[in-house]
Amino acid sequence: LQIENFDSSLILENRLSAVMSGKMAVGGIRAGVEPFIEQLAALTAAPGGGCASAAAGAMAAALGGMVAGMSRGKKAYLQHEQELSDAIARLAEIREELKASIDADAASFNEVMAAFKKVREHPEAQGEVEAATKKATNVPLVVAERAREVGNILKSLQTITNPKMASDLAVGIALAGAAVEGALANVEINLADLKDEAFVAGVRQRVAAVRA
Repeated sequence: LQIENFDSSLILENRLSAVMSGKMAVGGIRAGVEPFIEQLAALTAAPGGGCASAAAGAMAAALGGMVAGMSRGKKAYLQHEQELSDAIARLAEIREELKASIDADAASFNEVMAAFKKVREHPEAQGEVEAATKKATNVPLVVAERAREVGNILKSLQTITNPKMASDLAVGIALAGAAVEGALANVEINLADLKDEAFVAGVRQRVAAVRA
């Protein structure tokens, strides 16, 4: 048989293996991310930038875990075994947290919108808007903190992992940086609507620590 533009991914066994290992969704890698991308493109306020920031941070953590995992156990990096294991474990924890934050960000935004709608009919419920906005501030703030940690971990991996995977770490670091900036932009826009000065001051302290 002659097949034009043959690629190993055309072999059924290879595709099944990729799907089972989690590296590929049924229908290809694109099929795994396309629904989320199209949700971002939809003419709805959520999911939006906060969700995209959390997703970027999760992807950064995933890339770091992959690079560290492919260096761990290799003879050239045995002296860094513990550092690599610690990085893999922590990045896996953060990856799960950031994946959960994608939905949490959208949910917190929807709660703010619901609170504003309620206030239009019941002005005495203004406190619910403040509470919902605080929650919608905390979600991206934590995303920014975790994404900063991811970026730092990935930078620490640059000298103890296979240099041929430097581009993967570079992409991860860039994604982590984008996640930090995007999440903090969402924090700032929410702070503008808050009246609790003590809460705002506390958040600004944490933002300063992220930017330090």
